[in-house]
Amino acid sequence: MDDENDLISLRRGKLDALRGLGVAPFGGAFETSESVAEVVGKFREGETLRVAGRITAHRDMGKSHFLDLRDSTGRIQIYVQAKELGEELFEAFKLLDLGDFVGVEGTCFVTKTGEPTLKAHKLQMLGKSLRPLPEKWHGLQDVEARYRQRYLDLLTNEQSRAVFEKRIAILREIRQFLHERGFLEVETPMLQSIAGGAAAEPFRTHHKALGLDLYLRIAPELYLKRLLVAGYNKVFELNRNFRNEGISRKHNPEFTMLEAYWAYADFEKMADLVEEMICHLAQRVCGSLQVELRDAEEHVTRMVNLKRPWRRARYRDLIHGVDPAWFDYTTEKRRERCAELGVEINPRMADHEVTQHVFEKLIEEKTVDPLFVTHCPKELVPLAKQNLEDDSLVDVYELIINGQEISPGYTELNDPLTQRQRLLEQAGEETQKIDEEFLLALEHGMPPAGGFGLGIDRLTMLLTGAESIRDVILFPLLKPKRD
Repeated sequence: MDDENDLISLRRGKLDALRGLGVAPFGGAFETSESVAEVVGKFREGETLRVAGRITAHRDMGKSHFLDLRDSTGRIQIYVQAKELGEELFEAFKLLDLGDFVGVEGTCFVTKTGEPTLKAHKLQMLGKSLRPLPEKWHGLQDVEARYRQRYLDLLTNEQSRAVFEKRIAILREIRQFLHERGFLEVETPMLQSIAGGAAAEPFRTHHKALGLDLYLRIAPELYLKRLLVAGYNKVFELNRNFRNEGISRKHNPEFTMLEAYWAYADFEKMADLVEEMICHLAQRVCGSLQVELRDAEEHVTRMVNLKRPWRRARYRDLIHGVDPAWFDYTTEKRRERCAELGVEINPRMADHEVTQHVFEKLIEEKTVDPLFVTHCPKELVPLAKQNLEDDSLVDVYELIINGQEISPGYTELNDPLTQRQRLLEQAGEETQKIDEEFLLALEHGMPPAGGFGLGIDRLTMLLTGAESIRDVILFPLLKPKRD
């Protein structure tokens, strides 16, 4: 810490020295020819070009100096000579540090080692770095520091930058994929008077001017369905959701979801759409349907095969695979069987929750390649349409890849009377949680429809091979740092 404080003090001294020379340490606009990568791409010997970026290396050769200048697109070498810059500019140059931002105008030439280089004849200070970058440009070694100071992680870690560039590409490709199939992108409220569309603990807030207690949304579903009532046949939203629940390798309280609804479709059409879209994304972003998954040390731990068609199996058939007599047991026998299977349960769990817990531990967590789990118990999905052949089931899928749910999809319930009953059952005694405005919209008539959600963070984990959700969220929620 003392060494770092000494370095900071030294840099502050250089800051004052620059001002003493009449140089603005935090300069203004600087017009560049292109980004660094584009300048390197159009490089022609003898041509004059302008670039700006951060100094990431400095090699002092006595009368001449070589700098590495970087921006988010790449690196270019800068050659600096005192006689070329002039005495005043060279005095300012000697006060530069690694991490400083500069703008350079120079002539293109190629060194004896074949390195494209700009010979600087103008140099402008653009931003002084008062703290040193991570040592030797090797990046942050402390994992928590990577999350807490993501800007340094991105600055020094090419692999981390690649993950987020893939995430950006995934979002871009999703939009393009859905636009080409006639879906309209819409926006719905994040502040809601009733937290609906999922069973989750919301974040609460208060609007002073209106005197309203409000919630950050846990899902956009009930508003998107209003748009089906309004006559839009295909809508989607890339949305931020907020759930006041635990944090884990797979969970962050603030997360990104894709939700889409398609009038006159059903859950099977939505499964086809999601399967096609994820395969399209894998090909476009990863270049392959074989995805490598890695651990924290970047060792490949397993491969996920996304080749179509993906397996589809009914929920009950999968449970039968664990225990063929499961649904013949009494409630007490199922609880006893959980102990035999090594599945811990809470005594307060309802019977369907016990079965779901067995499913999650013995089927979901052990599934690697894509699996659509279909026809789930109606208690698990109150917003889906009941199956015509067995009214204890609903027409849904849950897509599982690499041990976690990636996407749920429904044949949407459009009967307002049944929907009211389902919501009442879900709310229990808390009837104030019923969204009467949504039910009023439904009573005006909603077409039969298919809908799905897709967790963007988990999808990005899959397509980048990331071990934790924190590796794919730029600024994940962390506990306050303690001294």
